[in-house]
Amino acid sequence: MLGGSALFAMALGMGVPLLVVGASAGALLPKAGPWMETVKRFFGVVLLGVAIYLVSPLLPAVVYMLALAALLIIFAIYLHALDPLPHGAPGYRKLFKAVGVISLLAGVALLIGVFSGSRDVLQPLAGLRGAAAPAAQPPLFQRVSNLSQLEAAIRTAAGKPVLLDFYADWCVTCKEMEAFTFTDAGVRKRLDEMLKLQVDVTENLDEHKALLKRFGLFGPPGIVFFDRPGNEIKGLRVIGFQPADQFAATLDLVMSH
Repeated sequence: MLGGSALFAMALGMGVPLLVVGASAGALLPKAGPWMETVKRFFGVVLLGVAIYLVSPLLPAVVYMLALAALLIIFAIYLHALDPLPHGAPGYRKLFKAVGVISLLAGVALLIGVFSGSRDVLQPLAGLRGAAAPAAQPPLFQRVSNLSQLEAAIRTAAGKPVLLDFYADWCVTCKEMEAFTFTDAGVRKRLDEMLKLQVDVTENLDEHKALLKRFGLFGPPGIVFFDRPGNEIKGLRVIGFQPADQFAATLDLVMSH
């Protein structure tokens, strides 16, 4: 009943507006004109951005940031971000120029970030804060590649709970967890009290498939927890992205076992 009701409501939401517009014999539709060319170009830029985003898991961070920078700068040029506005320009021209200037600044920021060594799209200028570069942090996770390595690592946990993270370079959610969840101070403090293991299934080798099958996972992202005796804690798996506060609460539950 719930599924059928949801589909029916979605069908009404998609179908009724189309019926209303169709019954109006075109009275509710805007007239064709030069504005349609602007719409076409805008959605062309959006589709290019979507294409870059879709292939981003397969691209090095440098290439991804350069592609985004190029797209934003070219978009800004087409919006006449560098051209002076004529006297008495209408409001929409000012709006387009403002969007173009913002796009240009974002593209230039990405370029500067790339050449200054940043690999974070959301913080491209983080390396230009004037502070000395922080010392390299040790790896957060200990890598395991097969079931025997996993079992050996769990045996050496010395009474600590164990976190097992399934990761892949092409997994967007895995990178989100790295960027927004694992970097949180509260999460880090809790993780320090655990043995942190990670399986990199990027190459999808037979031993990786065996590990995924062992835990009933189709692929990353997935985090499995073990208690101090080394038994999996049922019902506390993390599948998909969790924000830092929610993940910290999950870790508290793990520590209580």
